[in-house]
Amino acid sequence: MDGTLTIDKASATVTANSDTTTYNGGSQNVSGFTATGLVGGENASVLADVTTTGGSGTDAGTYTHTASGTDGNYDLTFVDGALTIDKATATVTANSDNSNNNVTLLPFYVYYSMFGFQRIGDLAWAAGDLQARGFMVGGTAGRTTLNGEGLQHQDGHSLIQASTIPNCRSYDPTYAHEVAVILQDGLKRMFSDKENCFYYLTVMNENYEHPALENVPTDDIVKGMYLLNETQGDKGRVQLMGSGTILREVEAAAELLANDWGIGADIWSVTSFNELRREALLLEREGFLNPDAEANKPHVTKCLEGRDGPVIASTDYMKLYADQVRAWVPSEYTVLGTDGFGRSDTREKLRYFFEVDRYFVTVAALRALADRGELDRKHVGEALKKYGIDASKPNPLTS
Repeated sequence: MDGTLTIDKASATVTANSDTTTYNGGSQNVSGFTATGLVGGENASVLADVTTTGGSGTDAGTYTHTASGTDGNYDLTFVDGALTIDKATATVTANSDNSNNNVTLLPFYVYYSMFGFQRIGDLAWAAGDLQARGFMVGGTAGRTTLNGEGLQHQDGHSLIQASTIPNCRSYDPTYAHEVAVILQDGLKRMFSDKENCFYYLTVMNENYEHPALENVPTDDIVKGMYLLNETQGDKGRVQLMGSGTILREVEAAAELLANDWGIGADIWSVTSFNELRREALLLEREGFLNPDAEANKPHVTKCLEGRDGPVIASTDYMKLYADQVRAWVPSEYTVLGTDGFGRSDTREKLRYFFEVDRYFVTVAALRALADRGELDRKHVGEALKKYGIDASKPNPLTS
């Protein structure tokens, strides 16, 4: 009787491959499978009739990967796989934009003058180094213009500090037409001419009447000084220079000189002693390097040359501010200024304390005429008594 050999199928497990990826905007897939339970050293390649489907996708999600098929030697068990596409990570930033309506921006920085060059001096110097453009406006400027604020707020030196920055053009205007001319000049230089400079203007907080000039001397205002007014007198003549808030004391002094002493005066509004000095130094250098050429005279010299009388300059700043043009003043030159620490008091008392009010300007003018032998010296003493000036008053520089 014949016998038989029966070889049963072995059992094997087929697992469709799985994979995890990140969304990339394109189609992604997983393929293939693995098999366990194969015998005799065989591998998955013997399962020729096994295939996989699915396991393909584009968007983030899970996609089933399925294996199927038959084999003559194995009973197959199938386990699904999967393609997992994770979400990508993205950062959403709201758009930013800057717009100035297609107009070049020239910034205005307005502050207490004492808090400007005194406290942001390094930034002002950096602005010059960076070739910045714009306007710095020092409000409540001058040593005596701000009532009751004392040492902490009263500025007598910011214009001197401004002069140390080569491309900072600094001015101490008194009247509205002067401010308008200076701003217009700055706009032209910085915007139209693309000049790398910036402006520092000192402005005050006093209420006073501003004159209406029919013919504004634009060029002279920009250069640094112009003839504002003249008074008449038959006993002598002086040249009175003033800037900022003290120009109004100078104007008042001119009236005192005319009414009380018969002295006439030419009144000069000096919008910038700094600009006068810079121009004079420029012309000096040109003359030095061109000895055969006819030397040009600086604006301050041309203004005062041929005018009668000594020159008295008065400002609300340290005497050094007005004194810097002494070399180019073609006459005897007296300077009044506000050297010393600020004080808390009224404007009138502060100007008396610092010896820059109308009465000190008047006495200084009389003294200058007496020194020239054009006025009896006794009138100087008479003026001190007349205007109540105490010869033993404290020295503002040291008290």
